[in-house]
Amino acid sequence: MEYQDEYRFWCENPYFDEATKAELRAIAGDENEIRERFYRSLEFGTGGLRGIIGAGTNRMNLYTVRKATQGLANFILKEGGAEKGVAIAYDSRRMSIEFSEEAALCLAANGIKAYRFESLRPTPELSFAVRELGCIAGIVVTASHNPAEYNGYKVYWDDGAQVTPPKDAEIIDEVNAVTDWAQVHTMSRVEAIRAGRYFVIGSEIDDRYMEELKKQVIRGDLCREIGKDMKVVYTPLHGTGNIPARRILKEIGFEQVYVVPEQELPDGNFPTVKSPNPENKSAFELALALAEKVGAELVLATDPDADRLGVYAKDSASGEYKSFTGNMSGMLICEYLLSQRKELGTIHDDGFLVKTIVSTNMADLIAKEYGIELKECLTGFKFIGELIRLSEETGKGHYEFGFEESYGCLVGTHARDKDAIVAVMMLCEAAAYYRTKGLTLWDQMMNIYRKYGFFREGIETLELKGFEGAAKIAQMMDAIRENPPKQLGDYKVTEFRDYEKDVITDIATGEKRPTGLRRSNVLYFDLTDNAWACVRPSGTEPKIKFYMGVKGTSFEDADAKLSKLDAALMELSKS
Repeated sequence: MEYQDEYRFWCENPYFDEATKAELRAIAGDENEIRERFYRSLEFGTGGLRGIIGAGTNRMNLYTVRKATQGLANFILKEGGAEKGVAIAYDSRRMSIEFSEEAALCLAANGIKAYRFESLRPTPELSFAVRELGCIAGIVVTASHNPAEYNGYKVYWDDGAQVTPPKDAEIIDEVNAVTDWAQVHTMSRVEAIRAGRYFVIGSEIDDRYMEELKKQVIRGDLCREIGKDMKVVYTPLHGTGNIPARRILKEIGFEQVYVVPEQELPDGNFPTVKSPNPENKSAFELALALAEKVGAELVLATDPDADRLGVYAKDSASGEYKSFTGNMSGMLICEYLLSQRKELGTIHDDGFLVKTIVSTNMADLIAKEYGIELKECLTGFKFIGELIRLSEETGKGHYEFGFEESYGCLVGTHARDKDAIVAVMMLCEAAAYYRTKGLTLWDQMMNIYRKYGFFREGIETLELKGFEGAAKIAQMMDAIRENPPKQLGDYKVTEFRDYEKDVITDIATGEKRPTGLRRSNVLYFDLTDNAWACVRPSGTEPKIKFYMGVKGTSFEDADAKLSKLDAALMELSKS
């Protein structure tokens, strides 16, 4: 069906409600807007759905959510998982309550038990709940750190991780097979409850989640001793982190936690920030102002679904608050965990550390320092979760820590996705420990650089929206793949990895070997002097991303090298 025909179908068919039709009638005659809303169905990718809220096949709305859930339900029924049920959580975004309810009612109408949280909860708690309740799957309604006009829908499997191959492709096939709205089922909540297929998740799962987090504490005595007067500023950025982050810090002994009042309560319009992304300095403006006022040592921000954590800490030398990248905070937590476990003799002989392919090479040296294996995986925390599951199923290896550059990590195995709540807890514990050594977290980060080398990483993102944007991204990837550079700035390319073709090419010899990972549309360049670069389209947003990393002799030297490599990559993007 052509997009204009689809538009008319939505405007005229009694299946769609009057509010939807009114929204669509308001764009009559706007060819570009109609095309953007209807030129395709909102893609159900390997992580689920994500898109702009609104009416249309290429938008997040009750109908696209219901259709996606019908496809998921069809797959669950084939797997025989109706009685196990599905856990459902949602964040503070616009329409999250409605979308999560719609998903629950569609599942119930298909004979599948739905367990829906009574109110908003962090994504990592959903991951925990899936395993705790013995569900076959989970759904969380969130668009993570995207701007306010977006929402999304992520699917988890029975191990608490987002769905990995081959099940992700099988679910996508089921969703795509739902081509007629008459195939989509729903029912009222009253009917679902009466049928014994709609359940509300309350505080009991919150309590069990908190207990699991507290099991990760290493220096509980220091948390209680130092936490009495160590000042921490925290902001949930209008999202789900407020209650669980404050609760865990209070329960382990941190009494001086100041929450940014303007950003404390859930609000899907995110009125105080351009985007609720803790990677952006602008998101910290209110938190840093409060930190200056109260004299805080540490400033923390979680994104709306509380799986990503941004960090600022004081530099003792200058008295300024310094920003941490996701690689930096990940390595700080990693070094703290492993150094403490080594001291206590609790590192496993077969322990392993996991990073994604676009994360810092410092992780390789830390793994070597503590005698554990370094495992690499594709971008996406679900692949870290997959390695945890594999180690448990085979009895080979013990997970010590995992992280990715995009401000996410996991301490423990209570969840199988990145968990900013446990990261908040662990960073506060680390801050308390290093305070006894006369150090702030920034001071300790500089010590880590001096120990392992000044690794610095960066990312450039090009946003290319809509039909033309998607075509341009595909064109850029094809052009780089067909004519890969032999030099990027001052660095020679030593190896070229094409993960889609599953081949690594040695530039000097021409020798080829497999990547060892699943096929994915990712291009990676190993460079001289421990530098690297990578290009990949985002799996959830209309963006193409350029990652890079260098190693310098000092902070300043590394930043200068990173700047030059960045410029070279941006030239590559124009080819």
